[in-house]
Amino acid sequence: MTIQDFKKISQKLPDLPGVYFFLGPKKKILYIGKATSLRDRVKSYFSKDIVLTRGALVEKMIQDTKSIDFRVTGSVLEALILENNLIKKYQPHANTKEKDDKSFNHVIITREKFPQVLLMRGKNVGREIHQQFIKYDFGPYPQGNQLKEALRIVRKIFPFRDNRCVPAKEQIARGGTPRACFNRQIGLCPGVCTGEISEKEYARTINHIRLFFEGKKTSLIKSLEKQMAQCAKKQEFEKAGEIKRTLFALAHIQDVSLIKEGYKDARYTVGANSIKQKVFRIEAYDISHFGGKNMTGAMIVLENGELNKNEYRKFKIKTVNGSNDVAALREVLERRFSHSEWRIPDVIVVDGNDVQKRVAEEVVKKISANKSLGKFFPEIVAVVKNEKHKPQAIIGKPEIVDNYKKEILLANNEAHRFVIAYHKKLRSSFLSK
Repeated sequence: MTIQDFKKISQKLPDLPGVYFFLGPKKKILYIGKATSLRDRVKSYFSKDIVLTRGALVEKMIQDTKSIDFRVTGSVLEALILENNLIKKYQPHANTKEKDDKSFNHVIITREKFPQVLLMRGKNVGREIHQQFIKYDFGPYPQGNQLKEALRIVRKIFPFRDNRCVPAKEQIARGGTPRACFNRQIGLCPGVCTGEISEKEYARTINHIRLFFEGKKTSLIKSLEKQMAQCAKKQEFEKAGEIKRTLFALAHIQDVSLIKEGYKDARYTVGANSIKQKVFRIEAYDISHFGGKNMTGAMIVLENGELNKNEYRKFKIKTVNGSNDVAALREVLERRFSHSEWRIPDVIVVDGNDVQKRVAEEVVKKISANKSLGKFFPEIVAVVKNEKHKPQAIIGKPEIVDNYKKEILLANNEAHRFVIAYHKKLRSSFLSK
């Protein structure tokens, strides 16, 4: 194919995630690739310096290409999984290196009563865990960081057990009392460690994960819909509601980091200024004091799931006397949004309940009315704590809470840590005077 042919074809492709195929004579598949944007990805192949950027193997493949086909997916995550399954099925010559490399990553599901879902290097599969204990092996995936992000997204939809979670029965057999692993506390483990989930119910979760990594999303959705109908028939409305939220999460997969990685890859061949990516920002706030003295506030920032400590801010409360956390929160938020040069968050997390949530909403609404935020209005969520100051509920829009639960809890915990550290520093300084 000529460069002009590639240009014409790429212009007709959708600006959507998916998988593309380079086809040779008699429609033989020469190469399979995934794309954040099918249009931009295929367009990148008509670069004049293709040998330098992609190698001689790819150049030869392009010379042999007679046509291009594609398949659109609902997300970049699905494109990543579909690409791997199709490479395994068709084994195109130009994908051979990616297919055989032992240093690439695999998703392993173990063969036991409560299977673990693990991320492993190909060279360690069979070495660190014997083949007879492996029930499912998905891979190899060449993109290590993307697979880690993919597994993180899947885990938010289908919480699973990893190697740090010890089943409740095993803990009891060792003479201990079942204790929740860290991931159970943040909603990423379904309660294998605490005995909250049965083997049968957990096996259903593992089957859902299997269907997803096999690229059988349609079968997965049908299975969930059937399960939801059965729960509704038995009047198990809470379970039916949970399944409905899972179906919503599947239909609205949040793969911002995967999109970012895909754009990095596209920039390598298309040009550094060709694509811009929006950063998904979460800000969390907390207040600390000792009997109303040395009252402080803090803001921490999560961008695309990662803590950005350069954006953290401390606030020494100026207008509030006594133990009034709500008034202190109002002051912190008003001072924060007086900085129009700071990036506006997508989600604001406050520590408290409906009262703190309403205060945050009032401040943002007031600032927005003054056009300081333009048309953008952040979502507000509140993390409710129990008597031991552990998270017990999150108040906010269900789609925000369900899709970003891990990030919300991480941000809330980090804000608490940061504000306590700042308060101790101020208090120590005050006592030393």
